[in-house]
Amino acid sequence: MKLGVFYEHQLPQPWENGGEEHLFANALEQIELADRLGYDFIWQVEHHFLEEYSHSSAPEVFLGAVSQRTKNIRIGHGICLSPPHYNHPARVAERLATLDLISGGRVEWGTGASASLIEMHGFGIDPDQKTAMWYEGVEQTANMMAMRPYPGYDGQFFKMPPRNIVPKPIQKPHPPLWMACSRRESILRAARHGVGALVFGFVEPFQAKIWRDEYYETIKSDECVRIGHSVNANIATLNGMMVHENAEEAMHRGIDGF
Repeated sequence: MKLGVFYEHQLPQPWENGGEEHLFANALEQIELADRLGYDFIWQVEHHFLEEYSHSSAPEVFLGAVSQRTKNIRIGHGICLSPPHYNHPARVAERLATLDLISGGRVEWGTGASASLIEMHGFGIDPDQKTAMWYEGVEQTANMMAMRPYPGYDGQFFKMPPRNIVPKPIQKPHPPLWMACSRRESILRAARHGVGALVFGFVEPFQAKIWRDEYYETIKSDECVRIGHSVNANIATLNGMMVHENAEEAMHRGIDGF
C-alpha cells in the first residue's frame, strides 16, 4: 500500500486579503513536509468557478512549484480535465511532458471530465457528450506524447494537422494514466481502458474490496483495450483525516463531515 495527500485548495468565506496567497503557501509547506516524511503521492485537482470548494484552477502551475520543492514524492494531476473544450490535447501533452522533465520523471497523469454543470456550461460542454470528449482528449494526448511525429487528427471535438509535440516526457511512452471514478461502473470502465482508477468516493472497506477485486479481474481480461500506450493497473481510494490536539474534538469535528 502507498499513501498520499490530496489537495483541492478549499477556501471558505469570508475571504480576507492574502487568503489565497496563504492557502497556496501553506499547501506547499505541507507538501514539502510530506516529501520529507516519505509520503508516496501528492494529488492536485483541477476545478473552475467552484468558489470555496476549490480554488485550484491551474494545477499545472502549482505542481510545477511542487516539483522544485520536493525530491521523491510522485506528482499527480487528480485530475487534469481532458475534454478539448477545457484543455487542448496538445497543451496537455506539452504541460505533462514539461512537468515530467523538471520533476525528474515523477508525474502521474490523472484524467476526467468533471461532473459539475457550473464548469461544463462555463466551457460550453454538453454533459451528454463529456464521456466522448474525455475519450478523444485522452487518446490523442497519449498519442502526442508517444508518437514522433504526431500524425494529426480530424475528430468530433477537435482537429489538428500533423505536428511533432515537444518536449517528450522522461517516462515512456507517457506518465502513468489514471481516470477519475465515483461508482462501480466507472471503476470497471477504467479497467476496460487499461488505466488506473482514482476513486473519488468514500466507501466502507468491504465495498472497496469488492470494487478492487472486480477492477483487477477486468484489467487482466480480454475486456481491457488500453486507451493509452501502456497499461496502469492500479486503484486508489480517497479517505479523510481530521487532525486536532484533542482526540475527542477531532472525532467530534471529523465524523459529522465524513
